[in-house]
Parts: sequence; structure tokens; C-alpha cells
Amino acid sequence: MEQLPSVDELKILALEYLSKAETSLWKVLPPVVQESPVFLDISRALNVRVETALLLSTIGVLLASLIFLLAVRLAFAGPRFNTIVLLGLCGAGKTSLWYKLRDGSTHGGTVTSMAVNDDKFPLHAELSKNPRARPVHLVDAPGHPRLRSLAGPFLSRACGIVFVVDALDFTLNIRPNAEFLYELLSSAAVQRRRVPVLLACNKMEKVTAHSVEFIRKQLEKEIEKLRSSRHSMASVGSSKDGASQGLALKGSGGTFRFADCVNPVSFAECSVASDNLNGVESFIRDLVRP
Repeated sequence: MEQLPSVDELKILALEYLSKAETSLWKVLPPVVQESPVFLDISRALNVRVETALLLSTIGVLLASLIFLLAVRLAFAGPRFNTIVLLGLCGAGKTSLWYKLRDGSTHGGTVTSMAVNDDKFPLHAELSKNPRARPVHLVDAPGHPRLRSLAGPFLSRACGIVFVVDALDFTLNIRPNAEFLYELLSSAAVQRRRVPVLLACNKMEKVTAHSVEFIRKQLEKEIEKLRSSRHSMASVGSSKDGASQGLALKGSGGTFRFADCVNPVSFAECSVASDNLNGVESFIRDLVRP
């Protein structure tokens, strides 16, 4: 099949045709007509119109190509998520963190939440600098084991997870934290989309709070014990999207490390009481651009 000429080739052909037509016209016209100001004006106008038409057609083709490429990109990009889910044990400070991020205050303290706190808002710390910052869909899910299934529907569309750890009473809750994290990192909804997870070590303003490095190492040891003794875990959520499929690791396995998880896992110090939320806010804004 013969290939059609490109836009540039068509433009060159049109200009060549115009040049030949103008030359032929000059040959048949008498000198008096050729030198007439009216004829010269018509000739110049004709050139301008042809070149303008070619320019507009070129711009039209470029715009059509741009729209087509944009449509293809949007079609294959998939849905954009802006949901951040707060998880953790009861008493870790999830609900206080949720209120602090939204209102800049804990309103005199909170009690253990038995329901989901679900709202969409710009981060309070950004309001003075950027009142039009993109809102974040922030979900605070209950930490009680019997209510954790409430997080399932939100995990299926989460772009990030903040797992809040009580750094003050950490040694008393190593096993429950490790079990919750094992279930979370084994969730199909979390693994499939490689959802980033931040472990926010809260209450770091306390002198007796454990360091981030200590918490990381102890959790890795405890999760390794769970991996060795378990072949299947209960679902984080009751929906199909939250089904557990085992804790997947990169490489050939070995001793568990957070760095080997298929999901990006990071750690940050956090103190709701002393307004040290920089690590959490940075994590959120890296995932939900303002």
C-alpha cells in the first residue's frame, strides 16, 4: 500500500504548485498587467492565504495528535487515589493524629475509636501557606481486633498507609503490633498495588520512649517468628480485595527485613502531643501532591 505524504511534504508540494502556477500566470499576462499594483496585491494575498491555511492545518494535526496521546495516557494510567489510612493498635494515637492533621488540635484528648473517622480535607499545617492545597482523604480505622475489618474497603483504594506505633509502651505490645503488621503486609489489596507503608513511632516526646531503630529491629525479629510458624493469616478485611495471600518478599527470602517487602516500608518519629508530625505530613504529601 502506497504511503501517504506527511504534513511537511504536503506543504512543500503546495508551495511548489503555487510557485509554478504563479510563474505560468506571469508568462501569459502582458507586462502592463504584471506591473499593476492590483495584480501584485492579489498575488501577495494569495500567497499569504495559502501559507496561512497550511499553517492552520499543521496546527490542527498537532493538536489532534496531542489530544489522542493524552486520551491514551489517561486510559492506561488507571484511577488516581488520594486515600491515606491510619492503622495501629488501640491507644497508639491514631485518632489524635487524625484530628491533629485535620484541625491542628486533639480537642482535649480522644478516647479509643469504635467507628471509622472518614473525612476529606487539606492538611491543617498547610492552610496558612497554601489554602488551596489538594485535600487528602484521611481514614482513621479502629484498632480493636474485632473492628479491623472496617478498614478493608478503604485499603482497596488507599495510596498510602500510616501504621501508628506507641513508642512508649512498645515492649508490652511487640507481639500484637507484629501480628497486625503481618496481616497488613500479607493483604492482597496492599501487596497488589505496592501500597507504601509508614510506621509512625508516636509519643517520642517521652524520655522513656524507644528509638525508631529499636522498634524496627524488634518488629523484624517478631515478624520472622510469625513467618516461620504461619502458612496463612486471617484477612485484614472481610472483602475479597483484602484477602491474605502470605507475606511476599523480594529476592530469595531469608530472614525477614522490612527492606525486603514488596511494599515500600519506612519509619518516622512522631509526637502528636508536641506537634512533631513532619514525617507523617511529608509521607502523605509525597503520595497526594498539593
